[in-house]
Amino acid sequence: MSARDPNCPLCQEDGGTVLWRGPHLRVIEVDDADYPGFTRVIWNGHLAEMTSLSTHGRDLLMRAVYAVEEAQQSILTPDKINLASLGNMVPHLHWHVIPRWRGDRHFPDPIWAAPRVAAGAEPADWAERQARTQALLPRYRNRIVEAMNALLMH
Repeated sequence: MSARDPNCPLCQEDGGTVLWRGPHLRVIEVDDADYPGFTRVIWNGHLAEMTSLSTHGRDLLMRAVYAVEEAQQSILTPDKINLASLGNMVPHLHWHVIPRWRGDRHFPDPIWAAPRVAAGAEPADWAERQARTQALLPRYRNRIVEAMNALLMH
């Protein structure tokens, strides 16, 4: 069993909707209406840094991050994908995999920056693009499960 921290929200809760869970990590869909497809790959045990993992653990975690990125690219086709492992607010090892589109509220800045575009002032085709992305999410979720199951086979 992996170590848990009773004060850590990612030890106590899933951190979003579980798309896939394995013995070492889980893949979570973040509920963020501005960023459909925003996904986190979370190490199950309470560790703060990549260097706290074994070489095998680092490889497994990064292969999971790459699998999520690849699924986003092939299914959701964003303009860019942001990868971030910050842990400043929650010092539990996790990666954010965030599909980005030109015209999103923060583009080209990180999603944690002040928005460049006010809610409701997005480009004219923004609602249509968001609806198209939302419609692709079931296929994306299935691809995540397939990719993660395949990852464990190797």
